[in-house]
Amino acid sequence: MKSFEYAGGKITERELMIAVTGAVIGLGILVIPRTLAAHTNAADGLVSIIIGGVFLIIMTWLIAKFSAVFPGQTISDYGATLVGKKVAGCVVFIYGIIMMVSLALRIRLSADITKQYLFDKTPLEVLALLFLFVLVYAVGGSRIGLFRLNMLFFPFVFVIVLVVIGFNLQTMEIGNLQPVFTTDMKEYFIGFGTSALTFSGFGILWFYMSLVENPKKGPKAAVIGSVIPVVLYIMLFVVIIGVFGNTVTANLVYPTVELAKNAAIPGEFLERFESVFFVIWTMAIFNSAALTLDIAVFAMTSVFKKAKKMHVILILTPIVYFIGMVPGKMYTVEIYGQIIGYITVGYSVILIAGLGIVAKIKGVV
Repeated sequence: MKSFEYAGGKITERELMIAVTGAVIGLGILVIPRTLAAHTNAADGLVSIIIGGVFLIIMTWLIAKFSAVFPGQTISDYGATLVGKKVAGCVVFIYGIIMMVSLALRIRLSADITKQYLFDKTPLEVLALLFLFVLVYAVGGSRIGLFRLNMLFFPFVFVIVLVVIGFNLQTMEIGNLQPVFTTDMKEYFIGFGTSALTFSGFGILWFYMSLVENPKKGPKAAVIGSVIPVVLYIMLFVVIIGVFGNTVTANLVYPTVELAKNAAIPGEFLERFESVFFVIWTMAIFNSAALTLDIAVFAMTSVFKKAKKMHVILILTPIVYFIGMVPGKMYTVEIYGQIIGYITVGYSVILIAGLGIVAKIKGVV
């Protein structure tokens, strides 16, 4: 497949900002309200979102700021300078494996949700395979084109969230948000932990900062991109708890989709609004999954310099598919998602701390 190449091969700060937002927003927004409601009382899950949001913003700034010191270089390049080629190669290879597993779980969850709400008679395996084929086509083309596609989809995703929130405001009950701060402190952190995979989107900066035209402006753009999903999560969670209450939310499989079902559209001119919501939200899921696959490919081609991008994609995708089909039930998929979320977040924390210390010792930063 011959792809169209965009001139320059660089991205603007705005494209980086939307990419960070796209990497964080996706499947998580459909599941997080339930997992938070299960571990907190009333609307106390907001505290977990804020904890996760602050962590996301800090990590985004640290990685972007550190990468900006090495303009035009990925973690593979400046890692080789700091700790040697072999160590850097192992570090990047492991990160690529983590991204593969993360992608596999995202595809599986996406197929499960699509089957439940749109194509209930289509086999799960077929839905997952078709979704993966579309990802291969997108990622197999120009990397810069992927950012353009992300920019194209973002307005639709942003607007549909605001529409869902707006049409549910009149059915909110303030009493459902009370009492406040009655949750045990450890439950707040458990709530954050269950959504760790969603808040791990900052990892794309290890590679995409090398593509930014003006690296010095990259950290600010990346931070803004991380703030947007946090604000959307807060708004949605408040409305969901306000409409359904904590207990009901904790027992809904996908509370955000149920919120779209509940939307009171004036004149009732549109039936099954949740279908419209999910079709548009598939764009967000696609963006997140495409960026994850691209990072996995980016990592592997950074380690294996002679490997062609399309060859790497064709090797990775069957592995990703079979990993995604291993878990038997949705509950198992979510447990695996939490585990890989912890690993992804922990790995990035270790990387930024380790590389930062080495760079400081060598006087690079």
